[in-house]
Amino acid sequence: MKLRFTKMQGLGNDFVVFDAVRQQIDLDAAFARRLADRRFGVGCDQILLVEPPRLPGTDFHYRIFNADGSEVEQCGNGARCFARFVRDQGLTDRDEIPVGTAAGAIRLYLEPDGQVRVDMGMPEFRPAHIPFRAASETADATYPLAVEGQTLTIGALSMGNPHAVLIVEEIDSAPVAHLGPLIERHPDFPARVNVGFMQVLSPTEIRLRVYERGVGETLACGTGACAAVVSGRRRGWLSERVRVALPGGELMVEWAGPGHPVWMTGPAVRVFEGEIER
Repeated sequence: MKLRFTKMQGLGNDFVVFDAVRQQIDLDAAFARRLADRRFGVGCDQILLVEPPRLPGTDFHYRIFNADGSEVEQCGNGARCFARFVRDQGLTDRDEIPVGTAAGAIRLYLEPDGQVRVDMGMPEFRPAHIPFRAASETADATYPLAVEGQTLTIGALSMGNPHAVLIVEEIDSAPVAHLGPLIERHPDFPARVNVGFMQVLSPTEIRLRVYERGVGETLACGTGACAAVVSGRRRGWLSERVRVALPGGELMVEWAGPGHPVWMTGPAVRVFEGEIER
């Protein structure tokens, strides 16, 4: 059986997107890994499924599979590509699109300049809900983490998926390849974790690299950018509106503080369309 797909990218974070509204998709972990393989498949960081709505008040349901075949709760760059995809495919004519995810409902907004703005929802700081093993919640959501005989200070939170945020002095020399996988699979994160390495340039600008759970380092991570800004805000270092420079490009992230959702704005680009044999 041949399945139609669209290859998309948001700041170099790339996706294979399937319309599972108008065609039946049976996506298991093995098929997801084959799709993501950059030599034997299409090649991508994640696979996205556009499905009929499950939650009241939403127009679609959004599922995300990592390159290793694991299904995850949320993906910010993918959310922007999702919005562009459903408009380009004629699945909706709306500029405001309510979408259900495993982490709850989000709202996607197609801007007149082609950018996509996403209401990413409220950050979650309660350790048990991240999930993260900690004795109790701290005021600034930072915690010590023992890794290879050293104690690191991380910010821990969820943006619908778990994140650990480390501060580094120089992003280009940050030990992403070494510490990323060690923290991703740290026993204090029972569902594994996305690991952000953040360099603060000013209260309104940061640089960021992210080692994504089940993928490895990517050129951009939307939820990682949101988590980094939120963590920086909780520590008193960042303003309400912050430009996030990632290897693949820039995102704008806004968070007014506790009780408010996180907003993320950035591009979403269609690369090509194709078919693959299931």
